[in-house]
Amino acid sequence: MSLKFGIEFVPKEAYWKISAYAILAENNGFSNLWITDHFGNRNVYVTLAAAAIFTNKITFGTGVTNPWMINPVITAQAIASLDELAPGRVVLGIGAGDKTTLEAVGMEMGKPLAAVKETIDIFRDLMSGESVAYQGTVFKTAGAKFNFKPKNKIPVYVGAQGPKMLEMAGKVGDGVLINASHPSDIEYAVKMANEGMKQAGKTASDVDIAAYTSFSVNEDMKKAIKAATPVVAFIVAGSPPPVLEKHGINLAKADEIRAALKVGDFGKALGAVTPEMINAFSICGTPDMCIEKIAELKKIGISQFVVGSPVGPNVKAAIDLIGAKIIPQFNKD
Repeated sequence: MSLKFGIEFVPKEAYWKISAYAILAENNGFSNLWITDHFGNRNVYVTLAAAAIFTNKITFGTGVTNPWMINPVITAQAIASLDELAPGRVVLGIGAGDKTTLEAVGMEMGKPLAAVKETIDIFRDLMSGESVAYQGTVFKTAGAKFNFKPKNKIPVYVGAQGPKMLEMAGKVGDGVLINASHPSDIEYAVKMANEGMKQAGKTASDVDIAAYTSFSVNEDMKKAIKAATPVVAFIVAGSPPPVLEKHGINLAKADEIRAALKVGDFGKALGAVTPEMINAFSICGTPDMCIEKIAELKKIGISQFVVGSPVGPNVKAAIDLIGAKIIPQFNKD
């Protein structure tokens, strides 16, 4: 069975540049495009709309949005509108959100499981075209209804890391976005998602399980690792001690990175990143090295591999390299 490839872009750059990358990704055999949603970057829906206009077949969606920043009804409205722009090519990627990001705008992450589940319920009810009266523990609607009729069934992917969210993702989602790179983390996540699928009477073909990784590729291994290092530094800084200890990462080193990033000393932070951290929180290296690591994740049970930030030292060159040397290795079946 072939493996689908997705790619993530962070809209820190102008819409035209993200659109150019999207075109390039589509031409290189990527099947899915994911755009991150963070208030500090350009708007995710504007960026997705631009990408939709300039592409023809790639499937795209939020990677991921959250229930808190925008009311679920408005999220549904945005996704349904995108589907009119690019029929049958749109998905909703939804997760609990990042605690630090939410705190920055004065929001609390209360009842994340309920919030995500209720957002999905409201989204699907609105997509039916009916008036929605919904009474949840987090969200309520009193006759919300679109003045247009959504035409397509839009898949919902749930971004998940914790066991309960992973289980729920398998149970209610059309796809699961696992934010991890290491085989042991992916193996655990797939196991929990499969448990949810089992509860819902689903089979493996019913849910697209995606490894959403920090990725960097270059013919020069050192250049690939250098590009991945800043991303890994931030991942380490945001990881709790049990996660770090699981991967044999020195907690003092992690504290050093965290403290350096807090005061903006990026040189010190990046210098403290160890090979163990790179191995735990990214997939990077030469094409052959990446192929070996991706193949291991495929054996575990993923059906989509998402190439996440930074992609490579040069994004355009990395996309071409993936399209020429990596994707073809997984489309032979």
